[in-house]
Amino acid sequence: MMIRKLLAILVMFSMTTSLLAQEVPKSLFDFQAANSADEWQTVNDGVMGGVSDGKFKITDAKTLKFHGTLSLENNGGFASVRSRGKTLGLEKGDTLVVKVTGDGREYSLNLYLSRPQFAYSYRAPLKTKKDEWVEVKIPIDDMVATFFGRTMKEAGPVNPKEVNAIGFLLGDKKPGLFEMEVEWIKVERAGK
Repeated sequence: MMIRKLLAILVMFSMTTSLLAQEVPKSLFDFQAANSADEWQTVNDGVMGGVSDGKFKITDAKTLKFHGTLSLENNGGFASVRSRGKTLGLEKGDTLVVKVTGDGREYSLNLYLSRPQFAYSYRAPLKTKKDEWVEVKIPIDDMVATFFGRTMKEAGPVNPKEVNAIGFLLGDKKPGLFEMEVEWIKVERAGK
C-alpha cells in the first residue's frame, strides 16, 4: 500500500514538473547582464542617404530603450535596432513573445537571416500602447518576407534555423520623435 502511494506521488510530481517546464517560455533577451548593450546595434536609413536618428540604450530598469527621430528627408523613413548575429535556436511553430511599452505607434518585429546575399527580413506589426506595458505574441509562421518595405511572396515562409537576429523597426511614414522600451523577448514552443 505504501509503495503505491509513493509511486502515485512520484507520478504526480513528475507530471507537474513536466507541465511547469512546458509552460515557461524560453528567454531570448532580457537585458539584465552588464554587457547587454553589446548584443545590439542600430541600423537607420542613413545606409540609403536618409537622416533618421534612431538609437538605443539599456536603462537603469534593465530594459532596452529604442528612441530617436524619424525623418522622411532624403528618401529616408526608417530607424531600427537589432541584435547582433548569433544562433537563436528558433523552431517551426514557435511564437515570439515580447513585453513592450511605447508611444502608441506601430513598429515591426523583424527576423534577420544568416544569408547575407538576401537583404530581406521577415516582419510582423507590433503595436505599442502609450505608456502601458503589453505582451505581444507573434507566431513566426505568420511573419512576412519584406525587402525595403515591399512584400516578397516568392521568398516563402521563414526557415527558423536560418534566423540569426531579431529587431524592431519604425517606418510608419510619420516624422518626429519616437520611443519604445522592451523588457524582454521570449519564445514559446508550439503545443506548450
